[in-house]
Amino acid sequence: MRLYGIRNCDSVRKALRFFKERGIDVAFIDFKEHPVGCETLDRWLEKIPLQTLFNTRSATYRNLGLKTTAQDDEARRAWLCRENTLIKRPVVETDDGHILVGFDEQRYKERFG
Repeated sequence: MRLYGIRNCDSVRKALRFFKERGIDVAFIDFKEHPVGCETLDRWLEKIPLQTLFNTRSATYRNLGLKTTAQDDEARRAWLCRENTLIKRPVVETDDGHILVGFDEQRYKERFG
């Protein structure tokens, strides 16, 4: 199982703590150290909607001025490829290909125990 995000994100830290407390092995991939490419994003987008993955609440979103520009899905996908910090965090990709976006403790408990 892989958990994608950035180390200083509160939601990522909560997710990592959740797995550690339960003894669940998870490989952490930091977007800043190992950017996610378009091929990984496309694999995720086969299973989840773009709106779920695109973080409109991030500082990057505000700093780039994306709130004031109209964007279609292809433009948003291109931004995600270029600026991984626009990806809502964390993204958990299980070994069976399931994708979870964001940290929701109840949903994690239902999925992972």
